[in-house]
Amino acid sequence: MPKLRRVSGREAIRALERLGFVQVRQRGSHIVLKKNTPEGDVGCTVPLHRELAIGTLQGILRQAGITPDEFMVNL
Repeated sequence: MPKLRRVSGREAIRALERLGFVQVRQRGSHIVLKKNTPEGDVGCTVPLHRELAIGTLQGILRQAGITPDEFMVNL
């Protein structure tokens, strides 16, 4: 498993969009993304910070149901 590296909020959003997520709305500096799956809608919130903490990024990936491997390949 590749180790997660620090990325910006914009980089994380770009990678999630490559994985099929769509921006639904924004409130302040937080973007809400959603993806339709056979199990139902999956959503996650990404803060537009210059650099996301690794724990924050892991939480976003957990919400999105994405493995770190998938995320790193799409960065």
